[in-house]
Amino acid sequence: MLKVLCTALNAEEGPHFSILRNAGASCDVVDRSLDLTKPDVLRKVIAGYPAIIAGSEPFPAEVINSSPELRVIARAGVGFDAINLPACDARQIVVATTPGVNHHAVAEHAIAMLMAIARGFPSCDQEVRKCVWTRVSRPRVMGSTIGLIGLGRIGQATATRAIGLGMKVLCCDPYPSAEFLKSYAVEMVSLDELLSRSDYVSLHSPSIAETKHLINAKTLDKMKTGSVLINTARGQLVDETALIAALKSGKLRAAGLDVFEVEPLPASSPLLQMPNVLLSGHIAGLDNESHNGTWELAAQIILKLKAGEWPQECIQNLKGVQNWKWA
Repeated sequence: MLKVLCTALNAEEGPHFSILRNAGASCDVVDRSLDLTKPDVLRKVIAGYPAIIAGSEPFPAEVINSSPELRVIARAGVGFDAINLPACDARQIVVATTPGVNHHAVAEHAIAMLMAIARGFPSCDQEVRKCVWTRVSRPRVMGSTIGLIGLGRIGQATATRAIGLGMKVLCCDPYPSAEFLKSYAVEMVSLDELLSRSDYVSLHSPSIAETKHLINAKTLDKMKTGSVLINTARGQLVDETALIAALKSGKLRAAGLDVFEVEPLPASSPLLQMPNVLLSGHIAGLDNESHNGTWELAAQIILKLKAGEWPQECIQNLKGVQNWKWA
């Protein structure tokens, strides 16, 4: 019997159970009391399982190399930077993601953060609850400029929503979709121009070596004074020390952050004490539709690989490998 273990959060409910069990596989959920960020713990947890539906927990080489039964890590989401791809390549372990199911959720979250900051939430709500009646004029969103760094599925979904709000949309991406550019009124510009012209900068780039600390002291200095940074992509894109300095100095008006360099966000982080920072806990990609779609696709990927199929659009490693076999 094919054994599948779910280590990703929110695995307790979803269509993956019926899909896998109807195919004759078992589907278990990890003990939530365990700290999966510790390699020794993760190694013991996944022992004996050839297929994992993983979350954002790290899969370093030491875990990969000490798991002889492991054949596939299906990531519940689109990021895979926490998985050691070279170690998986060396052992012919497939690393897959679930693209195309959560882009609308992330885009809505990014716009929700933007609108909340623009209209003074949550502080205005908190003040009224304290019987403080403050009236503050703020810049209108309609007519302002948003700069999107990354124009993949999520960036595109964010762009269409921003256009609907009457915003001017600037984009920076090395490989934009020509079809999308023909259909929507977005302007492709360089990173420097995007930073200098945007009232809001929203990050939608992958976390790779080239994008680590893409937002740093130098790039923050290029942003408009009083602008806002939104990050619903990956925490590693932002140098948090530099961001905190920019927020304290007034260079940035505010920031909306769903992802962080260290997750969960440490209690010692200055971000927790800053009134001009809106926070959420890496939930941008989560809504009812994306939840079901993610778990359904993850289960289907595993079953297709087991059956000898190769869902190329979902596989992130083993480039050029032919005739891959489960066993």
